[in-house]
Amino acid sequence: MKTRAITGFFFVLVMLASVLLGAYTFSVFFLLLALFSLAEFYRLIDGKNIQSDKMAGTLLGASVFGIFVLNSLEFISIIYILFAVPFIALVYIRELFRKAENPFSNIGFTFFGIIYTIIPFLFFFNLGFIEGKYAYTYPLGFLLLLWTNDTGAYLVGVKFGKHKLFERHSPKKTWEGFFGGLMLCIIVGAIISSYFTSLEMWKWIVVGIIIAVFGTLGDLTESMLKRSFHVKDSGSLLPGHGGLLDRFDGLLVAAPLVYLFIRMTTV
Repeated sequence: MKTRAITGFFFVLVMLASVLLGAYTFSVFFLLLALFSLAEFYRLIDGKNIQSDKMAGTLLGASVFGIFVLNSLEFISIIYILFAVPFIALVYIRELFRKAENPFSNIGFTFFGIIYTIIPFLFFFNLGFIEGKYAYTYPLGFLLLLWTNDTGAYLVGVKFGKHKLFERHSPKKTWEGFFGGLMLCIIVGAIISSYFTSLEMWKWIVVGIIIAVFGTLGDLTESMLKRSFHVKDSGSLLPGHGGLLDRFDGLLVAAPLVYLFIRMTTV
């Protein structure tokens, strides 16, 4: 428990610093975080029957995310996303020479790693530039609500949890915990709106609801992924917490939907 608390404390400090120290720190940090998460995904799934192409997948992920970063920082135009296309072909070309038993499974999981990790982090990254220039309020508000949901679900679930939410994939999660996290997100969303006035109160509340609902879905999905490959944690980078995917599982599903909601109602 002590190790978990210490890791959690420094984890929160690093995350806050990455958001508050400006556009360059935010961009580099989340580019690296997305790539490390992709690498963790590939390590998790690789085994006797699946051998993802880590090199080609990482190059593709880095090129896609990197081009969006450079575009957001106004170094290049988004049209340069076309330079990522050769890396898509590279996945197929390398598989032709690998002589693997299940080439299309390898190709499928290599691309799925990009969809599962890089794309959601890219949506979260773009929250910081949704106004055309860097604004920390959107990603910081998202993180605060994400942590609020996790904390509320855990505390209420431990105290009052009786009815299992999805026992087959996550035995400890309960409906009571889910609604506890949801209600706390609504309350904190209303409070955040007093400080981050870039969104009206009702919009922050809706963002909180999206994070509570789809963040929980992301958590359950990652639990299903781990059980499918018979592992307890996605990695060991964060002592007491597991891996990066264990910490950001809620973000992976919620971030694209939050971005879509804010984009459609604000910009």
